[in-house]
Amino acid sequence: MTAGADTIAPPGAPAVMTSHTDSPVETPIDSAVDSTLSDLFAHDDFVGRHIGPQDSDLAHMLDVIGVASIAELIDQTVPASIRMDAPLELAPPQSESEVLARLRGLADQNQTMVSLIGQGYYGTHTPGVIKRNVLENPAWYTAYTPYQPEISQGRLEALLNFQTMVSDLTGLDVANASLLDEATAAAEAMTMARRLTKGLANRFFVHHDTHPQTLSVLATRAEPIGIELVIGDVDQLAGDGIFGALFSYPTSTGGIVDWSAAIERTHSLGAQAIVITDLAACVVLASPGSLGADIAVGSAQRFGVPMGFGGPHAGFIAVREAAARSLPGRLVGVSTDTAGRPALRLALQTREQHIRREKATSNICTAQVLLANIAGMYATYHGPDGLRRISERIHALATLLGNHLASSGLQVRHESWFDTIVVDEIDADTVLAAGYARGINLRRVSSTSVGVSCDETTLLSTLDAVAGSFGAAPLNTAATAEIPAEVITSALRRTTPILPQAVFHRHHSEHQMLRYLRRLADRDLALDRTMIPLGSCTMKLNATSEMEPITWPEFADVHPYAPDDQTIGYRTMIAEVESALAVITGYDAVSVQPNAGSQGELAGLLAIRAYHHSRGDLDRVVCLIPASAHGTNAASAVMAGMDVVVVKCDSDGNVDMADLADAIEKVGHRLAAIMVTYPSTHGVFEVGISDLCAMVHDAGGQVYVDGANLNALVGLAQPGKFGSDVSHLNLHKTFCIPHGGGGPGVGPVAVRAHLAPFLPGDPLAPLGSQPVGAVSAARYGSAGILPIPWVYIQLMGGSGLTRATEVAIASANYVAARLAPAYPVLYTGHRGRVAHECIVDIREITRATGVTVDDIAKRLVDYGFHSPTMSFPDAGTLMIEPTESEDLGELDRFIDAMLAIRTEIDEVAAGGVSIESSALRNAPHPAVDVLSKWEQPYSAEAAAFPVDSLRDTKYWPPVSRIDGAYGDRNLVCTCEPLEAYATER
Repeated sequence: MTAGADTIAPPGAPAVMTSHTDSPVETPIDSAVDSTLSDLFAHDDFVGRHIGPQDSDLAHMLDVIGVASIAELIDQTVPASIRMDAPLELAPPQSESEVLARLRGLADQNQTMVSLIGQGYYGTHTPGVIKRNVLENPAWYTAYTPYQPEISQGRLEALLNFQTMVSDLTGLDVANASLLDEATAAAEAMTMARRLTKGLANRFFVHHDTHPQTLSVLATRAEPIGIELVIGDVDQLAGDGIFGALFSYPTSTGGIVDWSAAIERTHSLGAQAIVITDLAACVVLASPGSLGADIAVGSAQRFGVPMGFGGPHAGFIAVREAAARSLPGRLVGVSTDTAGRPALRLALQTREQHIRREKATSNICTAQVLLANIAGMYATYHGPDGLRRISERIHALATLLGNHLASSGLQVRHESWFDTIVVDEIDADTVLAAGYARGINLRRVSSTSVGVSCDETTLLSTLDAVAGSFGAAPLNTAATAEIPAEVITSALRRTTPILPQAVFHRHHSEHQMLRYLRRLADRDLALDRTMIPLGSCTMKLNATSEMEPITWPEFADVHPYAPDDQTIGYRTMIAEVESALAVITGYDAVSVQPNAGSQGELAGLLAIRAYHHSRGDLDRVVCLIPASAHGTNAASAVMAGMDVVVVKCDSDGNVDMADLADAIEKVGHRLAAIMVTYPSTHGVFEVGISDLCAMVHDAGGQVYVDGANLNALVGLAQPGKFGSDVSHLNLHKTFCIPHGGGGPGVGPVAVRAHLAPFLPGDPLAPLGSQPVGAVSAARYGSAGILPIPWVYIQLMGGSGLTRATEVAIASANYVAARLAPAYPVLYTGHRGRVAHECIVDIREITRATGVTVDDIAKRLVDYGFHSPTMSFPDAGTLMIEPTESEDLGELDRFIDAMLAIRTEIDEVAAGGVSIESSALRNAPHPAVDVLSKWEQPYSAEAAAFPVDSLRDTKYWPPVSRIDGAYGDRNLVCTCEPLEAYATER
């Protein structure tokens, strides 16, 4: 660029760019510089960087749509009856530096004490290579749930490693790809045990020495579905009607108990035996499977995942092979592609909730993938020898401490332990205060008992401080001290080798691990490479400034049960998130405890149920659900003790108001609630939503609006104001928490004032003391990722959030307008507009040509795109959501790919090529196929480079189309052992 002396940019300054060109545009300096010094500090425009289309782009998009302005488009899209009449009452947008500085101030109000509380949460070291290259790497954290396995082979392999690790350490045959946390995993195991017994039994035994938060969640989940909890000692494990029993190994207070006799007794009653366990303990203890357990559950948190004030963490569940097809959640299995190459995919119940709805066995529709990947890589990096050293060190430290306290005259509760010591017959408050003064958090078990849990981060010097807190003398903790004598009985010592699979023996140097993680990431498509145009599952920018604080020690290393005076900054931030969400949604109260959207659904329905019960309306048990609803809605309603009645949708995709009126009349006084998604699952704003709410309220029911599509409402309409009583929100959609390959997520529940007393309770409160118990193990759920929405809301401000919604709607309508001539848009609103997503109809194409949604989805891989959502909510359709953060160039690149695929479809329709021999049916095309002897009727170039732009940025899928049915028929869900690779070495 040439310029006069008065237009030369300062060294290092970026050229000014427009949206539709790669050429710099000259800008006179007097137009680029503001008039006052203060103006120079006012242009850190995060909103403009988050929102992809710029003003000139929007003008073009609106012209294609056929409107003169965003305001006109919104007027045609969002019903006037629900529109807000004032801006959001949130602060204006702030700069990234301002927001991070304020958050740093809140973080500094937290105290990162040495927490030896234990109780399911432990200090751990996240290896730097894993922290930098998984937790902080957008290639991993911006990936989507691997429904399209051909472009997910990297994260699927990582999940298979996790499953193999859990299966091996627990001594059971099959483990799933993770659950939400330990307490909810125990609840899932409870209901699974009930299904497996197939009888009429309704009693579930739980040994009393189980973590209190787990007892709380079990109680919350048991009561609505008629399960009676029997909490006590093994002498109460008797009689008829017990379908399952749960034992902790180690127990909550640290005891190592041989449960084999109790498990045998459980089996004699025809019941399932469940063991809650600790993976670090399983390294040195006999596995739960070897004791006879049918199901094992727990948390993988201490395998490299920070405590994060309670989450997110990867819970786990493992079962014997006979029960594999009853597992809740996601399961990665081995299959083959069209060339017979091994390939991975989600197996069995991949979308059970959408297929079986109210007959689904669980409402869990995803996993904690990012955290499971970290835990699996932790085991991969350390290998069996490294894990053994870590576990032996933890046990040795606990034994040093336990023996010393006992020899000092203190009453140590158990004779055998792994990592936890409980001391009885003391003044607990005095000991806790003494520990606090030394910078250590201990566990208050009771007024006369204190617990201490050693972990990977515990130092020898820490033991002296703990001993002093109990009034004992310092230990002999010289580095040359001998390892203390064994306190685990030989019968409960693990004698079988752990993790014999090759993957756990190959990547122990940082260089090896670094390259392994890079190789896996290169096999995947995530948002760091390309647009992921999934409808119903918003995939928007997860900005670096939003992500950065989650690894600050003041947020990452805080125990969820730390004293309140140590978490002032954390709780202030959480309160501000809850307050902002209340303002945005128009509700009166919000709880962030639900750690996934599915749990938010359950919490909202439990609030409705408890409200009805508080008024004596015990017979209000029917939940109306439109046929188009997310499948989790029906599953959650059943879990909340409700009966589901389906309401029809009309030909335009709206709730059939006549059928709704008929359903309300038929269920009468039994009506508890209706669950609707708004905008609808069909991607339109239904004009009758206020009438729907009034009809249900007039009949005495409550209205639940599923907040999955809040990305189309923020700043424009508020569910709490247009008639809804409760919603759950998906912070991993609208508020930028990344999907992480299928988790983490946060699913807060927001309610009007009359339902506020029935929000989820404190997991540590006495059972039965709250109207509704806990729905997750920690009071604030997955608090460790709440800095993400906090930062996003502060950066965007009320005006920015509203602008994001407007642009999301504009982008969806632009895509719909450009694609409609080639792919008919199935549903539109009353004025021909879609909301933030659109559904294109492939069914006529399939009837005419044989080309299916699968063919289009797999061919999009060759163009470098993840597929839109396939066949939901209607079979034979594609649901497309562009979001506000994709720029016009990326939108056009996706549209051009879809139009090019339409040209390929037309060639099939014209008879020029058969569907079976087409690039569509044979997609995707990995490099190994393209470079081998080519025998297809179309060229290898057409297969690999259907558009010229791919020559610069080609993504090569690692496998061709995967045979899902083969993987389900031949279920393999673990890695091969090391011996299987002997010939390779």
